[in-house]
This record gives sequence, structure tokens and C-alpha cells, in this order.
Amino acid sequence: MSSVQTLDTALLRVTDLNYSVAGRELLRRISFSLQSGQLLVVLGRNGAGKSTLLKHISGDLHGRGVELLGLNLGQHSPKKLAQQRATLPQSTPIAFAYEVLDVVLLGRIPHGTRETDEDRAIAAACLARVGLQGYETRNIQTLSGGEQQRVHLARTLAQLHGPATQKVLLLDEPTASLDLAHQHSTLRLARELCAEGVGVLAVLHDLNLAAQYADQILMLSDGEILTCDTPHAALTCERIHAAYGHEVLVTQHPCLNCPLIVSAS
Repeated sequence: MSSVQTLDTALLRVTDLNYSVAGRELLRRISFSLQSGQLLVVLGRNGAGKSTLLKHISGDLHGRGVELLGLNLGQHSPKKLAQQRATLPQSTPIAFAYEVLDVVLLGRIPHGTRETDEDRAIAAACLARVGLQGYETRNIQTLSGGEQQRVHLARTLAQLHGPATQKVLLLDEPTASLDLAHQHSTLRLARELCAEGVGVLAVLHDLNLAAQYADQILMLSDGEILTCDTPHAALTCERIHAAYGHEVLVTQHPCLNCPLIVSAS
């Protein structure tokens, strides 16, 4: 497992990030880093600060303390940044009956003003990579919620496709609308991207998926970091209870080298 501690090679560095709304502290003293080839999973109960943290990293919220690819967010050229950082939100409503391939091609906008045959080939390859080969001409509004989410995942892959060597993918609950098989296929794809050098930060709710796929787990509680460590070190009974207020049992997975979390009540 790779380390998420502060290193000079960090793709993403968050340093002493604080954020308040109407006098309420939503994030306090958040510091961590994400390395090339690393899958960092953010966990925490509802309201712990996960989405607020992700919005700062994606640029939807502006605050001091977020450095991406060696520069503060505001120092980046928007076009270049869009070629190197892509975000998959929890949901992306589509109001019109676009064909699936056209939705994926939206990810190619940062790479040129005119659509090319190469762009279409890249978009089709990204669809195949998420298991949607043959869906190119389908109306996206006729797809299930899970299928639509996979289309948008393909769009983020198309966005990151290019010559840049440093890339970051942000995933906000990417498995929420997926069935069991596609939850695992999505996280296996995340691991494949890590093997290609992409740094992936994913917000998840499923502790066992996090245990199986993460290199590091960042656990938030009331806007603060409770722990940032390997799955074996982070996912203890005591820390899970502190984060979620729920009793669990943690044992070794019978087939995999990772913890297995079971509710104790």
C-alpha cells in the first residue's frame, strides 16, 4: 500500500483547510495528500464533511489550502486543469434526449474546439471500458440510473484521456446507484486507473468496498480527520464507532487480504 502522507510527489495536497457557514464549522484543520497511483477513499457519516471537502478540491467551493498538481487551484489554466482533473458527481441530470456517445463526447471539450474522429473513437473506447459498448446511439433518458452513472463515468475517462502524465479523478459516491456487480467493476476500474498513474479520490459509504479497494482511508467525523491510514489500521471497531456511532465487529476477510466489517446490532 502507498502512503498518503505529505510527499513532494503529491498530485493533490490539502493543508489546514477550514470552512464555516453561518458560524458553523464544516471543515476543521483538514490536511492530507494524494499520490500518483493511489486510491484514497473518504468515509464518514452523513454530514461529516465529505461532500464539502470534495467541493473544495473540485473548485465548486473556494478556500485556502488546496493545491493540485503543484499549484493552488486559482493558479491553473481552466482548460489545462480540465485535461488533468475530472469529477464524477453523485448525479448529473440530463434534461434532453442526447445519444449516449454525445454525452461522453462532452468530456473531450477541453481537448479541442472541434470534434474529431479520434475524439469519437476515444469516447467509444471509454464506453466499452465501463461495459457499455453498443450503447453509443441509445437515448440516455431511456437508461437506468446505474447505466446513466456509468455513461458519466465514461465521460470523465474521456476527459482525462490525453498526453498529460499527472491526472486526478474525483468520484463522489460512484457506486450509490449501481448493482453489486457494477459496484465492484467500477472500483476495479478505479484500481486500473491507479495502475496507470492516476490519483483517485473517492467518497464511499460502503465500508467493505472501501476495505477491499482503498490504498488509504480518510475518515471524517464532524468536519475533522479522525484517521488517515491503511484499511487495516483505519477500520477498527473503535474508530468506526467514533465515526458512525454504531457498534461493529471487524475481522479478517476469509478470501481477501482486507478487513471485513459486520454490524454488531
